Amino acid sequence: MNTSPSILVGTADRVVWVRIEGKGSFLNATGLKEFAKEMTNRGFREFVVDLDHCPLMDSTFMGTLTGMALRLRELGAGELRVIHLNDRNRDLLTNLGLDQLMSIDASVRSIDQQPAQQALPEEPGDKHTRAETMIEAHQDLVDANPANAAKFKDVLEYLRQDLRVMR
Repeated sequence: MNTSPSILVGTADRVVWVRIEGKGSFLNATGLKEFAKEMTNRGFREFVVDLDHCPLMDSTFMGTLTGMALRLRELGAGELRVIHLNDRNRDLLTNLGLDQLMSIDASVRSIDQQPAQQALPEEPGDKHTRAETMIEAHQDLVDANPANAAKFKDVLEYLRQDLRVMR
């Protein structure tokens, strides 16, 4: 079995299924963000994110999920459902107030009904793109819940300075 984190994706009945295998982090957030953007552009409005095999998420990854939910809200339709969370991941999302934006462990169809899935391509090592994804993800966390501003103010400042240095 592949021990490096991967994201498996598939669609069935106009629902996009995303399964995280391993840690959800800044290392795999850009691919998920781009995939979700492409799927919403194609008209998909319902996303189910399965965290059964995801032991932990970092703030960039949670911000990417938040960005997906915010985009669905902007489109005026759709839902992001996060299923099969462990206690730690549930606490992380709830403590950031994200349970108000996405359905957490909502009623879900049987795991057997998930479609065949394929892995998203490995992400390029482009530091500039990764930094932009990290800034966008953290800003989405703040936009989703203003109480998060104090938590991520320093991170956003550091990332923005880092991005300016890269240019």
